Amino acid sequence: MAWQTYKEKLKFLSSALVTAQEPIRILNSIRPKPEVVEQFRQSSFKDIPKIRPEDYSSSSDLDCGKKISELQDIKAKIRLELKPTDDFGYLLTEIADQYILILEMLQNRGTKRFSEISKKLYGSTSDHLVSDKNTVLQMSLLLYKILTGIKNTLTIPNNDKILTADQAMEDLNNRFLSTYGDLRIEAVISDGIISDAAAGGDKIKLRKDAMFSKRDLDIFEVHEGWVHVGTTINGRLQNVAKWLSIGPPRCTSTQEGLAVLMEIFTFRTSVMRAQIINDRIIAVAKAEDGADLVQVFEYFRTEGYSEEDCIKNSFRVFRGGDFTGGCPFTKDISYCKGFVENYNFMRTAIRANKPFLIPFLFAGKVHVDDVPLIYRGYKEGLVLPPTYLPQQFADINGIAVWMSFSSFFNKVDLKSVQNHYNKLFAQHI
Repeated sequence: MAWQTYKEKLKFLSSALVTAQEPIRILNSIRPKPEVVEQFRQSSFKDIPKIRPEDYSSSSDLDCGKKISELQDIKAKIRLELKPTDDFGYLLTEIADQYILILEMLQNRGTKRFSEISKKLYGSTSDHLVSDKNTVLQMSLLLYKILTGIKNTLTIPNNDKILTADQAMEDLNNRFLSTYGDLRIEAVISDGIISDAAAGGDKIKLRKDAMFSKRDLDIFEVHEGWVHVGTTINGRLQNVAKWLSIGPPRCTSTQEGLAVLMEIFTFRTSVMRAQIINDRIIAVAKAEDGADLVQVFEYFRTEGYSEEDCIKNSFRVFRGGDFTGGCPFTKDISYCKGFVENYNFMRTAIRANKPFLIPFLFAGKVHVDDVPLIYRGYKEGLVLPPTYLPQQFADINGIAVWMSFSSFFNKVDLKSVQNHYNKLFAQHI
């Protein structure tokens, strides 16, 4: 074989990783069949259904053992072709290790081991936020207190669910045509997802039997379209760094946190939306502490969710796990955890006079800690800058000012400020 440049080696190895992971579909492989859900419904939500490997919607024809061997071979090639100290080689090896763990997790669906691996991949509610003393659960409990206090004091415009999946699809496709032009990013109808909407590659799936509000579509446009699809497209456009087109679990918190951040930056989110995201974290924490499917269902019911939403959310928490408790799928902690990590990264980049790093969050499927390395790759000609950027990140002056003020807020004595205004509230309201 003819000698290769470093770029050629990196492209070859990352392309091999992309190809190897293609048949691995986590969410499809851990979704229970409708009959399992119906069994729970028929018991009036009192009996915990039994779950067997054949009770998943996708039993998966994937030979996990063979695929693990393939990924091990790729790791060996990385060690052979790149120096042990090579930062990009280390990153590719970490990605390969993640997919090996995913395969082991899928081999253990319905068992306690499944959740143990899920925690390794996505984290736990007991994890501390990066370089902070607070845990994910502590953050979530504080948000619960605040959101519970204000949710009944606010109205949510454009929140009536009056649009069918077909109407929502047409609306979103018109929006994506404006954003992505000839790339043919599409919203499509699906009867194979638990959530109302989900991004996959260059498509956004809408649940066939769901109804949608105008506000839902506004959120889907930025969350699924601008972030999840946008980062996928930017990753696919890479000439060398092909791994940026795939999203291993290590990138999930950054990607979901970035999507939540965009909802907030564009003022499209709502208190109800934040509460749903946060309640799922609390439900995961309950399941980690031993709560079973029935108990998690009842938690959502006490929070005022409809029966169908209680079913959807409780099964979402236990996807792939053991319904008898202590065994959740922990991916849903990623949203708030990633929001905090991204926000703190941006604040730090501004304080360090490195605002140019921030747009590289959109270079592809990245972990926030990878961004300095990705930027170095850009300077070395290995990584292309993101082609598709939301306006807020294409011109980051607004974010820079926002983060500058945000850094000062840490120095404010919040208790004194609250005492001042609480006296005024008590005096006049």
